[in-house]
Amino acid sequence: MKKKLLLIDAYALIYRSYYAFIKRPIRTSKGLNTSAIYGFTRAVLDAIRRFKPTHVAVAFDVSGPTFRDEIYPDYKAQRQQTPEDIKISVPIIKQLLDALQIAVVELPGYEADDVVGTLATQANPDEFDVIMLTPDKDYGQLLRKNVSIAKPGRSGNDMQLVTADEFCRMYDIQNPKQFVDILALWGDVSDNIKGVEKVGEKIAAKLISDFGSIDNILNNTSKLNDSLRKKIEDSREKLALNKKLVTIVTDLDLKVDIDKDLVSREPNTNELLKLFQELEFRSLIREFDRQPVAAKKEYIQGSLFGEDPEQKVTVIQNLTTIKDIKADYTAVTTAEERKLVVEEISGCTEFAFDTETTGLDPISDSLVGLSVATKPLKAWWIPVPDDRESVSKILAEFKPLFENPQVAKIGQNIKFDMQMLANYGISVKGELYDTMLAHYLLDPDSRHNLNHLSEIYLGYKPIEIEELIGKKGSKQANMRNVPLEKITPYACEDADIALQLKLRLFPELESQGLTKLYFLLEAPLVEVLAQMERNGVCLDVQSLQEYGKILNSELLKLDAEIKAMAGVPDLNISSPKQLGEVLFDKLRIATDVKMTKTKQYSTSEEELLKYQSAHPIVGKILEFRSIKKLLSTYIETLPGLVNTKTGRIHTSFNQAVAATGRLSSNNPNLQNIPIREENGREIRRAFIPSPGSYSMLSADYSQIELRLMAHMSGDSAMMEAFRNGEDIHAATAAKIFKVPLEQVSREQRSRAKTANFGMIYGISAFGLSQRLGISRTEAKELIDEYFRTYSGVKRYMDSCIAQARERGWVETLFGRKRYLNDIKSSNQTVRGMAERNAINAPIQGSAADIIKLAMIGIHSEFKRLKLQSKMIIQVHDELVFDVYQPELEQVKEIARSQMEGAAALQIPLVVDIGVGKNWLEAH
Repeated sequence: MKKKLLLIDAYALIYRSYYAFIKRPIRTSKGLNTSAIYGFTRAVLDAIRRFKPTHVAVAFDVSGPTFRDEIYPDYKAQRQQTPEDIKISVPIIKQLLDALQIAVVELPGYEADDVVGTLATQANPDEFDVIMLTPDKDYGQLLRKNVSIAKPGRSGNDMQLVTADEFCRMYDIQNPKQFVDILALWGDVSDNIKGVEKVGEKIAAKLISDFGSIDNILNNTSKLNDSLRKKIEDSREKLALNKKLVTIVTDLDLKVDIDKDLVSREPNTNELLKLFQELEFRSLIREFDRQPVAAKKEYIQGSLFGEDPEQKVTVIQNLTTIKDIKADYTAVTTAEERKLVVEEISGCTEFAFDTETTGLDPISDSLVGLSVATKPLKAWWIPVPDDRESVSKILAEFKPLFENPQVAKIGQNIKFDMQMLANYGISVKGELYDTMLAHYLLDPDSRHNLNHLSEIYLGYKPIEIEELIGKKGSKQANMRNVPLEKITPYACEDADIALQLKLRLFPELESQGLTKLYFLLEAPLVEVLAQMERNGVCLDVQSLQEYGKILNSELLKLDAEIKAMAGVPDLNISSPKQLGEVLFDKLRIATDVKMTKTKQYSTSEEELLKYQSAHPIVGKILEFRSIKKLLSTYIETLPGLVNTKTGRIHTSFNQAVAATGRLSSNNPNLQNIPIREENGREIRRAFIPSPGSYSMLSADYSQIELRLMAHMSGDSAMMEAFRNGEDIHAATAAKIFKVPLEQVSREQRSRAKTANFGMIYGISAFGLSQRLGISRTEAKELIDEYFRTYSGVKRYMDSCIAQARERGWVETLFGRKRYLNDIKSSNQTVRGMAERNAINAPIQGSAADIIKLAMIGIHSEFKRLKLQSKMIIQVHDELVFDVYQPELEQVKEIARSQMEGAAALQIPLVVDIGVGKNWLEAH
């Protein structure tokens, strides 16, 4: 059997990993950016686990000039300096490689490409298959029968293995070595190697495919068109130089014996775990420190490096799957079998469950079956038929279990499953352990889906739903049609994984001090949101359509006006390219204009707002876009979201999306209905109460975030204004502009209002100047005066940033944590964003926590009093109710007392309540 040599291009993977996380870097609690380290380590381990090499080496570039710099001084001259975080990462990566016992090979004066090229060439093709792990296309020239490239996948996809034959087909060439000539013609922007003018990848490949080599092209330039012939002939010297620069050296004296020096060895696990602990690589620690709950030692396929499978190791070979475990997953298809399952579950203090359905709409779709797990690796699948009466009879057998308040229920996104069971008359009771919500509290910025959590915490890869019903789209099958032998392990696995995740996540909640928050807020809110979604809201489709006609008429008018101003009758206003050319080439409203990646003028809203005063056409374009978005997002879409069974819209409230703790919604997204402009506000008119004796009631916190700023900062001047019931914006204006309160002008109040809310979000002088349309100097003076007026606010903001730097996170009044990985970033822009979040997250998060507490209290009171009125909408700081008229005063009192009493602050919380025949009137 042939040996297998894995050669790894270090810096290519390091840079790739660093920039893959550039928007959200991975940082330790001490602020160390570990993006490059983690990405590199994960890529290396994945490659080793996939290819099981007998020999491994990592090639590094050595700092200092190479032979290429000597023959071409401009080689890589345009490259920016190595980011500081990468410089810090490299020594740590070499420490990890040492712990993994993987050889590092490097040679001064040469690049990693040359080291890999030499080793790949020196490996005897009769003895070795060689795999080069790199995203770098240049390595294509090294391919041959026993040498291939493993290109790391993107966005979690598997790495792609490229062979010599596949590479040749890709470029339509006979031999991979011809790629040298393609590169010489094409050039390499990343290395500052300039190719032949106007010759890109496709033309270069076509030329080499047709002529075989650069020499043959130069000998047959008469066969080229005039333009290309001249460019090629003028580039003779350049092409000769380029070939030298792009050719990978394959004959270095590395003084390496591949068979002896590069042999794969077992890692030094103790040293490796020590490094992983310091780097806070929790998922890697779990992989190396112990088996996942779902894995059994007898099913380990072998060591990390593919050596003797009998050897006792703690490193898992790969993510385990259903094939690797001995699970007791059983289909329950008869009444007798169901009775036995009920008896067994009855003796448990908790169980996990999951539902399989015909779709993702809990109102319209139906149940396919139910899975239940009571301990790891043991679960049952209870399928149900396709008629409601039979389903109800089967579920009635399990109803006492689900409605027993003494038995805890475990699930993943348990709200959906509770709603499905509610369709059949089952009200789930007992403590709820939702693994999605638990992970949301632990890591709010991450993904929380079951498959992701299973892979991270259990080292287990669940069955993909696509294996059962195919990919999303019109041809996707229905879960009802999946054979029993396929759906049983899939469904049982879901319940089993939820149970196992509960065993991992809830102890971690406890250790992080988040258990109280979970049981105080998140768990009780599940039932509240489930009920609100089931309640739904009525929509006046006719009035919406009438309003749509008005907006369409306005759109046509704006279309004509914009075209007339542009002097282009056939202008497509929806085309950014055409619009950019009209604004900046034809009308020349600005010169220093931002360009997109595709070298077009940027016409984003953010950019156009800068030029609003430059030409009246800009305001018209922005208005046109705003109306068009209202039409497409709401007016044309909302009627289609009315449920045919209920005649209502049933939005879905998301508990585990916004990192601040706020709720969000979708289908439709009620949070995004624009209410600052009249056109947007009008959409709320279409949301109406139930027919008959019902009204809409809106209860909205008054300036809750500013009140929280006053409370949390302890600023005496701001608290006094609130306690005195003053208009906080007028009071702020009076103080910073030094005028009596009664003499504050509308403009001064407006500026003070912008400053007040801006401070919550850590606004800069530049940001304030943009919002107010004033100079940066004026904005800075306004901010300075603001902080002189409210010195406590300044101290609070500074303390938030200092606390985030020290701990890596900030928290709300209720202990919700927001982790700020970028707080010590060397990038000023990135760090500035983290600092603003450090100021805002405790305030916005506390406001979110307070309204959640109020919702729980209101829901409890409505249930206790058996009211017919219903809570139906939550948007930011506002709750909306469908109120039965005889209960109006009662609902007002409950809403006010629960909302104003949700938190004891140093200043009062105030709620504004309005009533009307639609949402707009009520608000």
